[in-house]
Amino acid sequence: MTAYAEQLARILPTGLTGTVSNIIGLTATIADFPAPLGGVCRITPAHGRPVEAEVVGFRFGETLTVPYGNFNGVRRGDRVELVRSCIAVAAGDALRGRVLDGLGRAIDGGPPPLTSTRRMPDVPPVRALDRPPISEILGTGVRAIDAFLTCGRGQRLGIFAGSGVGKSTLLGQIARVSDADVNVVVLVGERGREVREFLERDLGPEGIAKSVIVVATGDEPALLRYRAAMTGTAIAEAFRDEGRDVLLVMDSVTRFALAQREIGLAAGEPPATRGYPPSVFAALPRLLERSGRTTRGSITALYTVLVEADDQNEPIADAVRGILDGHIVLSRRLAERAHWPAIDVPASLSRTMNGLVASEHRKAADDVRRLLAAHRDAEDLISLGAYQPGSDPLIDRALRLKESIAALVCQRPDEYAPPAETVAQLLRLETPPALRAASTSASPRTGAA
Repeated sequence: MTAYAEQLARILPTGLTGTVSNIIGLTATIADFPAPLGGVCRITPAHGRPVEAEVVGFRFGETLTVPYGNFNGVRRGDRVELVRSCIAVAAGDALRGRVLDGLGRAIDGGPPPLTSTRRMPDVPPVRALDRPPISEILGTGVRAIDAFLTCGRGQRLGIFAGSGVGKSTLLGQIARVSDADVNVVVLVGERGREVREFLERDLGPEGIAKSVIVVATGDEPALLRYRAAMTGTAIAEAFRDEGRDVLLVMDSVTRFALAQREIGLAAGEPPATRGYPPSVFAALPRLLERSGRTTRGSITALYTVLVEADDQNEPIADAVRGILDGHIVLSRRLAERAHWPAIDVPASLSRTMNGLVASEHRKAADDVRRLLAAHRDAEDLISLGAYQPGSDPLIDRALRLKESIAALVCQRPDEYAPPAETVAQLLRLETPPALRAASTSASPRTGAA
């Protein structure tokens, strides 16, 4: 019993106290308080409600903390006590159909979920040699993805778009109809008004029933937004370790990075790339590499990236693109034409597709990609009436098949397309071999980086 008592004392320490010495912005400095990094403490003001905060750093012999709420009513000299030295969140089937906050607490009005499994929200990713190759297709029910960006179980895809282009609607559609065993939906920094709309309109009753939803809205403190991403990932890992195939949906990684930027700057980190401190670019791979396939189960992850001013090369988008296994680019130009989903197929890529699909599927997808790219390149000439038919056989075929291709890549948000039917529809558009050989010599094949 002595060993268990010592372990319990490390998790739930007693007697460690300090006092508030300074508060600047989001950070409270605690004197005489050698708490561990990541520990949770409680600040008790003389008047007002206690405030819980997390240890985020140390400076000049004092401890830096960031609150889960706000410091209203706290003043210098208030007592601080360590509540726990590490954070653990509940996980398991009891969470399905529930809505949780960034710390894993139920916020849907129901009773606290009863689970026997607890997970640490911030753990190292799976080791590289413990990751089997991705070998099974995960159907999404979205024709543009299943045909041209085929996703595998355990793959990590990013959805890159500006605001208002349809990221949340696409995520809800995939989560509602995917053939994963369980969904974990993480909404980081979402507008408060849109949370219920997403649950009821985009996810729907059938999607909610097979999902665990973790929410931290944009008005909540940066620490809760950061923790929401870690909590959702830990819950997904628990299902994966039980042998399940999990679909992890996170909207958005950009707001996770913004939350980490607030925390880092509050802790005294110097800003680096476009105002982002180094800890942001260290936190991104630690978060994104935790999903994937193991010998027990898989986490197929979809992460949205909110690009500033539709700039696909801004720092967060560029860093995330280099970590993930593919990217889906949503085009504002297509969205303005009521083209749903607004997926820019030539600009998007799945790095695992070539190893998952048959050669006929791959060749047909490459052919249609060339047609879409050729039509886009000649679009200005076509709209001005300056293109002469017969000048380019690839453009001529793109014009002839324009309506057929649109029927393949366009789809209503409430429409489910069986993957097998999608592939059959794609193969019916396959370019004849002679033209394929000519187009290949004129246009290089699209490949994974």
